[in-house]
Amino acid sequence: MRLLFLVLLVLVVLIQYPLWLGKGGWFKVWDLQRQVAAQHDINEGLRARNAALEAEVRDLATGVGAIEERARSELGMMREGEVFVHILPPGSPVPPQAQPAPSSGKPAAPRR
Repeated sequence: MRLLFLVLLVLVVLIQYPLWLGKGGWFKVWDLQRQVAAQHDINEGLRARNAALEAEVRDLATGVGAIEERARSELGMMREGEVFVHILPPGSPVPPQAQPAPSSGKPAAPRR
């Protein structure tokens, strides 16, 4: 009777091994499900990024607002009549004062 019990126990262990630890076992399935969930999260982030880039391309192709925004932020351009104000962080050296543009129509005399 004991021998039969041991034989059956060994058979059960041999049958259960591939189910839990084999190539298509539960641990492998669990790991693959975790990887799929992580890839879904990555894909959602990429979809959002693609949608934002697509909207920007569409705006660049049809509108002037995005071009103006990019010219202002990346190239430092500004419209005629606007005043540029640069606020320096505390503790940074103050640059020399720029000469104001003359208000009359005459050209300014060169500095000597």
